[in-house]
Amino acid sequence: MQRWTAPRGRDTLSHRPSVRAERPMTRTRVLRGMALAGSLVLTCAAVPVSVAAAAPAPSRGRAADPQDAALAFDPSGYTTVTVTVDGRPLDVRWYKEICYVANPVAAAAQQPGGPGGGSTTVPDTACGYQSMNVFVPDSAFGDQRTPVYLAVNNSGWMASHLRASVAPGASYNSATSNVGAALKAGYVFVDVASRSRGLVGADGSFPGKAPAAVADAKAAVRYLRLNDTEMPGSAERIVVNGTSGGGALASILGASGNSGEYTPYLAAIGAAGIDAKGRSTLRDDVFAVNAYCPITDLGNADTAYEWLYNVLGTRETTGQNPSPGAAAQMASRFAAYEKGLGLRTPDGSRLTAATMLDTIEREVARSAETYLEADPAHTIPPLGGTFRITAGGTTKAYVNDWIDVDTATRTVRSVDMERYLAFVASQAALKTTPAFDAVGVDGNTTSRTETNLFGPPAAPYMNYTEFGWNHNDVPGDGSGPDDTGLTWKQYTARKSTTVDDQVHLIDPMDFIGTGADTAPNWYVRHGTRDRDTAFTVSVNLDRALAADQEVEDLDYRLAWNQPHAGNYDVPEAMAWIARVVQKAGDPLA
Repeated sequence: MQRWTAPRGRDTLSHRPSVRAERPMTRTRVLRGMALAGSLVLTCAAVPVSVAAAAPAPSRGRAADPQDAALAFDPSGYTTVTVTVDGRPLDVRWYKEICYVANPVAAAAQQPGGPGGGSTTVPDTACGYQSMNVFVPDSAFGDQRTPVYLAVNNSGWMASHLRASVAPGASYNSATSNVGAALKAGYVFVDVASRSRGLVGADGSFPGKAPAAVADAKAAVRYLRLNDTEMPGSAERIVVNGTSGGGALASILGASGNSGEYTPYLAAIGAAGIDAKGRSTLRDDVFAVNAYCPITDLGNADTAYEWLYNVLGTRETTGQNPSPGAAAQMASRFAAYEKGLGLRTPDGSRLTAATMLDTIEREVARSAETYLEADPAHTIPPLGGTFRITAGGTTKAYVNDWIDVDTATRTVRSVDMERYLAFVASQAALKTTPAFDAVGVDGNTTSRTETNLFGPPAAPYMNYTEFGWNHNDVPGDGSGPDDTGLTWKQYTARKSTTVDDQVHLIDPMDFIGTGADTAPNWYVRHGTRDRDTAFTVSVNLDRALAADQEVEDLDYRLAWNQPHAGNYDVPEAMAWIARVVQKAGDPLA
């Protein structure tokens, strides 16, 4: 774990060296952002936009203009429920279904994703995708200092209808349930719904296209800040928790605090703290990020994935290389991409394609040794021994031919990266080629990849990477040279193009180390058995955060023997939250 200390409270418009060259917010770019914001909601008027980042709020809560007044929190609007945590009853005040925006986007009653690939009926079409449930344990009833544990629930970058993680009469074990642990610790627990990919609007359009999920998450944070004086908990101690797409949403929320680039999207949905002139009057930065296996950096995720699983021949070795030419073409771009990030390893050397495998190897070894150190009962099979892994109710055996552990010193002697990556790809089949932007590519119309996160609301999907765009051959889908007559470079060079803006606005790598306010505290985990995204993605996120002077506490690790999952280390994560909260001191000071 690396830690960096820097003073907080700097002006949000100051400029620092960027991990990646920051895209300037010119007038042209503002107008493009306004157009994209208007296209992503069903009720949106053109609004004046301030390029400046949000001004820090001078007080804990404010409701100066009519729109903010309409978003006022009602302290008496709760229902008391009783749950059991670690065998003891606990009273919880439940503030139900709070709509956190003034202009919510109407959704269709039938949403995709039902049993057997059918549809699901959603109970709240008016604001079910832009609301929150707030749960306050009895110890926090009058506490405005306790943290707010903000759970984003958009796994796979999918839209998430409002849910209630705290159920009346339910029992929770604080050692295994992050919900139970948060309530036991006296934290305010918040479930946040958000628009995102797959959402069908009441008019049949798709209003969840990027950056809708980020705008909604920021609007939820702004609602908490607006009402900080009236609500239990402190909006200065918001800890955002998410897994997979939720981990990515938590990461971009933590990286892009107070960026003025989101102002038009916030204005369009009636977020708190946007005045009549389209200026931001509230902050949306957060205190801490607790992210698991974040599916992020989507614009480069295919390149990273193909490089990782082709550089040592993993696809070929495991018989999972149906498109070797395409895989090789994407992988060939990784070296230039990685070099362009300008990142460094923990020892200060350059992080490049040439040093990436060694960096991952060290992280795998560190993960194993941390696991062994945590409990004398923990063991790792010797070379030739057997890993037994249960997935989907079935247990399978895998020979350990890749990690050699000294049982006497409980340290790692060596990691065979070629065999390790083959192990990862064998216990969970690799994704398609491309892994993330596959729809429309070479006739593919069935893949459930992130392609439908992008494009205008009238289109089901749009290719958002150069490879995906240039290889799109599905007529009539609006993507690719076949429909537009333009290559990716030609298409994105047009001022009216918005898909590249969409990619940018959900990528934390584009905001870390820039004028945005990065969260000071980060806890990031990525399982050593996770094949859903390349290990390079979380390594790069870690290295970018390490270089950001605003980051005070960074706890990154590959989690030993974990798949694509989250909240498997509840005691450890909660102890980290408690520590950074204590270190930060009184939020009212």
